[in-house]
Amino acid sequence: MKHVLPVLIVAVGLATGAAGIVYGEADDSPGLQALGVLLVLAAVVYGVRTARRSR
Repeated sequence: MKHVLPVLIVAVGLATGAAGIVYGEADDSPGLQALGVLLVLAAVVYGVRTARRSR
């Protein structure tokens, strides 16, 4: 049960980042695409760090 919150945070971060990338591409906004990529990278780093610490 204690791993539910980190998984939820990573899933929301990935979904929000992917949506930002897609909407930034449709609107031709490089800033929104960059924020989406940063959000996805941050979610992946958080997930990996949390998984390594839980061992």
